[in-house]
Amino acid sequence: MAAKFLLLSLLFLKLLIFSDAQSVGVCNGRVGNNLPSPQDVVNLYQRSGITRMRIYGPDPATLRALGGTNIELILDVPNNDLESLAGGGAKNWVQNNILNYPRVNFRYISVGNEVDPNNNENRRFTRFVLPAMRNVQQALQDARRTQIKVSTATYTGLLKTSYPPSQGVFHDNVIGYIQPIITFLAENNSPMLANIYPYFAYDGTNPKLKLSYALFTNPSIEFNDNGRDYSNLFDAMYDAHYAAQARLGGANVPIVVSESGWPSAGGTDGTTLEIAGTYYRNLIAHVKSAKGTPLRPGRSIETYLFAMFDENDKRGKESEKHFGVFYPNQRSKYNLRF
Repeated sequence: MAAKFLLLSLLFLKLLIFSDAQSVGVCNGRVGNNLPSPQDVVNLYQRSGITRMRIYGPDPATLRALGGTNIELILDVPNNDLESLAGGGAKNWVQNNILNYPRVNFRYISVGNEVDPNNNENRRFTRFVLPAMRNVQQALQDARRTQIKVSTATYTGLLKTSYPPSQGVFHDNVIGYIQPIITFLAENNSPMLANIYPYFAYDGTNPKLKLSYALFTNPSIEFNDNGRDYSNLFDAMYDAHYAAQARLGGANVPIVVSESGWPSAGGTDGTTLEIAGTYYRNLIAHVKSAKGTPLRPGRSIETYLFAMFDENDKRGKESEKHFGVFYPNQRSKYNLRF
């Protein structure tokens, strides 16, 4: 009897550890001219114990390499494809990029990334996001692949107010765009995807934010919000997102952090290997701890680190090229434990 109890206890512990490990994935960006082959990348995920991946558009070589592995996948619909899927191309897209890869473990489809009515570069896509989501959902239902959840990736730029977190609210002209999406997610038991970056809120140029507050190393409580104590910026940003969507009917829609990271070079004095490593290590420990956030306590937070590799062809600030947790030669920057 004692041996049986011990065996059951060990099995339970194993399941607990496996479930906990599942809370952290890594985004597989490919904007570089010196990156490993898709098969080598998948092999590196497996060697490193990383069991969740996000890719930013269908890539046949990556999808073939993922077939038969235990890696769960977020597959993005690129913003440039949204109009086609909103207009009737979703069935073919799902067939070509999902159904044709039956051995790939698709977890979420992110229909668009950071589409924002206030962003001059992508505001033209706003009217296509929800129709494309509906069409992808219908195509998956028709194919009896309802375990794959359909969502879209938002970001903190959609919020008008994020401090204190309980007062989180979307910009006035964003509400008409985001509220129907929240309703869709609630109706389909799908999560909201949100890219949350304490680095961009801190960025070494905000005198109101301490580096320790962004790195999970604050020695004390930073502020109290209606009886909830905040000691790190990640929790504050996450809870502001949640409060904003709860106001629009999304109180029961969980938030998956679809990107979060810290660059190791190319920016302010906050972009060093030591500082970036501290952020990634503490982020992993925090989201896996099941402590949750002050507004949503007692649960792990499914989170995807950005990104797998430094990407030397990224546009924008130099720091954009240095978010990798591995170098392109597959050497680990921070020796993270996944």
